[in-house]
Amino acid sequence: MHAAATDPLSLRRARAARMHGLYALTPECDDTQALVAKVSAALEGGATTVQYRSKRAPAGRVAQAQALARLIAARGGLYIVNDDPELAMAVDADGVHIGRDDASIMAARERVGPERLVGVSCYADLGRARDAVAQGADYVAFGSFFVSTIKPHAQRADPALLREARALGVPVVAIGGINADNVQSLIDAGADAVAVISDVFDHAHVDDVRNAADAIARRFASRHAS
Repeated sequence: MHAAATDPLSLRRARAARMHGLYALTPECDDTQALVAKVSAALEGGATTVQYRSKRAPAGRVAQAQALARLIAARGGLYIVNDDPELAMAVDADGVHIGRDDASIMAARERVGPERLVGVSCYADLGRARDAVAQGADYVAFGSFFVSTIKPHAQRADPALLREARALGVPVVAIGGINADNVQSLIDAGADAVAVISDVFDHAHVDDVRNAADAIARRFASRHAS
């Protein structure tokens, strides 16, 4: 369910405040039933945010995004659409995530409205993050912190960026080659959330997806308990 609020800005802030822990990015998958099953398992394992990331744009992309929207809303998670403000609006997602080659923050905001989140990839560039927040970004993402099978040639980011970025006053997300064995260093450096694809979804069985999500989510739970 979406957070209750009395005005669009309050709703947006409430959504941003919920961005913590495991931020699961969907893998490329043309089989909607299989994708929904894996995302369901990730949510059961403790994912709090799911980003629909489909670069291949399968024929049933809108239907696939809508199926995930229903699932995530029923589980109380945050739902972000990668790259595509139009699709985010069409499926009533909580927001959109944009990168260097996507729509501008202003264009994305104009399309998704004042109540939805606009997240921005900032790579290893704190200056880009400062500019993004000044232009209205609701959260910023840095990476790659480790070698990534998705983007093996991505620029590497220093964990110190996460600590510095906390002064920006928005959730800080880490991405790139993250797994249960290396996530603690990013949590300790100040990440509010970690975006993960492979370590969560590169499993044939949903039980393994659930367990992989749980292994990362529990790291955040331990921080809050300490």
